[in-house]
Amino acid sequence: MKYQVGDEIIVLLSNEEGRVVEIMNDQMVMIEVRGVKFPAYMDQIDFPYFKRFTQKKLVAEKKTDPKVYIDQLPKEKPQPNQIKVSDGVWLSFIPKFSLDDFNDEVVDFLKIHLVNKTALAYKFIYTQQFFGKTNFELNTGIAAFHDFYLHDIPFESVNDGPSFSFDFSLQAPDKKKAPHFEASLKLKPKQIFQKIEGMKDNNEPTISYQLFADYPDKAEEDHFELSSLAAKGFKIYDASKARQHLEPARSVVDLHIEKLSDNWEQMSNFEILTMQLNEFQKWYDLAVAHKQSSLIIIHGVGTGKLRDEIHDILKTKREVKTFINQYDPRFGYGATEIFLQY
Repeated sequence: MKYQVGDEIIVLLSNEEGRVVEIMNDQMVMIEVRGVKFPAYMDQIDFPYFKRFTQKKLVAEKKTDPKVYIDQLPKEKPQPNQIKVSDGVWLSFIPKFSLDDFNDEVVDFLKIHLVNKTALAYKFIYTQQFFGKTNFELNTGIAAFHDFYLHDIPFESVNDGPSFSFDFSLQAPDKKKAPHFEASLKLKPKQIFQKIEGMKDNNEPTISYQLFADYPDKAEEDHFELSSLAAKGFKIYDASKARQHLEPARSVVDLHIEKLSDNWEQMSNFEILTMQLNEFQKWYDLAVAHKQSSLIIIHGVGTGKLRDEIHDILKTKREVKTFINQYDPRFGYGATEIFLQY
């Protein structure tokens, strides 16, 4: 192996010096340049000793002749403007390879990086889950045009439905920009296997997914003149007292179709599921509006379709702190308890 961890190197393309921080495989290493870590092929870097030797030699030669004439000064080459183009925020996975007993390359784990290719700095809350259970959490920030190492996950855990959720906000608040922005990604085993094969075929260093291209602007609020409506007899309520006019919330909601409709036997499975999900959404919204701390949804056992649909919806709700579907003496395994936060 030409390089070892800790070796000083120079990037041939940019002429910047750095060091090797990790050997990825027989063709690639992870390098650190000016505090930023990124993968590089070995033919893209070299040892910096020749550069240093020639620079010192040039300095020594200049000292032998104390007189420097105008026509001896080297002409400066015009430097092209290095303009960084904004290309959104990405989540990148770097497979860490090793050799098995048959000398074939296998992936041991995935290194996860958040890559900011925009001119804005962000704060973010990051949550990584397996089957809805939190495995890793982080609350920090990332600078403009930088990448941030998050953590590793074992490659075999790709079969456990890993999901990655972010809640972004600006480091420097802007009245014209949204106060926060949520983005998420869920890996599918077949998809990630295909991408790794494509990455190897195309000699690409990472597998990347764009979380968003541009941080969104603040949504415009519509303002209406209400005095004319009041004059016509419409009731105008004080927004601070809106909860007084809401339907009372429930702490337990039963979604069995016979509880929701008398004619359910004439309905298709799709119509039944749609009615149950609409009922769930109604009572979830009321629970949030009334600032409830928890809510129990009785979905039954059956095929698990209704339960899975509800769990997928809960994963997208920022008010949901956590939820559990475990045995309860009252409902067996046919209910999910949701814990809310505000």
